[in-house]
Amino acid sequence: MSRTVIAGIDGSPASLAAAEWAAREARRRRVPLKLLHAMEEWIPSYGYASQTEATPSPQYWGERIPREVALQLTERHPGLEITTEQVDGRPLTVLVAAAQEAEVLVLGSRGLGAMTGFLVGSVSQAVLAQAKRPVVVVRPSAWLDADCLPASDGDAPRKDKDRPVVLGLDLSHPSTELLDHAFDAAAVRRAPLRVIHRWSMPPAFAFDPALLAPEVRDGMATSMATALADELRPWRDKYPEVRVEVDCSVGQPANQLVEASADASLVVVGRRIRRSAIGAHLGPVVHAVLHHATAPVAVVPHA
Repeated sequence: MSRTVIAGIDGSPASLAAAEWAAREARRRRVPLKLLHAMEEWIPSYGYASQTEATPSPQYWGERIPREVALQLTERHPGLEITTEQVDGRPLTVLVAAAQEAEVLVLGSRGLGAMTGFLVGSVSQAVLAQAKRPVVVVRPSAWLDADCLPASDGDAPRKDKDRPVVLGLDLSHPSTELLDHAFDAAAVRRAPLRVIHRWSMPPAFAFDPALLAPEVRDGMATSMATALADELRPWRDKYPEVRVEVDCSVGQPANQLVEASADASLVVVGRRIRRSAIGAHLGPVVHAVLHHATAPVAVVPHA
């Protein structure tokens, strides 16, 4: 695997936001950026007038899009090594193959609104479900300034390092790949890492926790906190420069991750690599975070 950040682009505002985010990520990691454009052969179902010089062909746009995006990024990020590649084929097939060779693959997601949430396109969703390497989804309202993120309520912009990387961690399926990606993301941003773990009460007491004796409930909370600390200890030792904030309590993980995304520079969630009768899928927590988180979301596949 080459140490390269790859951005999938198609000329849409969402993909341009993804390319800008990918350029900053490549700069942080001191690696090259590749702009990848997949062009599926288009065969019209009906007869049309023949192409003229005044009507650019799909091949023309396929070559022009990555070239123009590369020029724009070069102006904003001097010194960053940027290459472009156009590949003929189905976008899903091309992007999944590219993810295998990338340090991280970056895709765009079209924003809909606060009430509706966000739309993760069918191609992006399929790539997320099938890729074997981390994939980041970026909103089209991605930040225009290379160093700062916008703040709400008229506050001054806050730098990336002032916003935490948020990690959703499931202790029933801990993952080396997930933890390493989250700690590394925080390290390259010089940002704190906020680890969120939500656990559930025993089914018999889930509807009325008051039925559970306080000492038993407190004992379960202590046990969960100890297990989380044990899981994080090797990573704290590996990344001593990363300040870790732990949030371990009863509740639904998706809700807390979405809420935490409002102040995050990146949200990191895991996806188990498994197959069902209907094919690969993302899981309810990842699905909810992708559709409602306001920060970029990194989906890290793991066994």
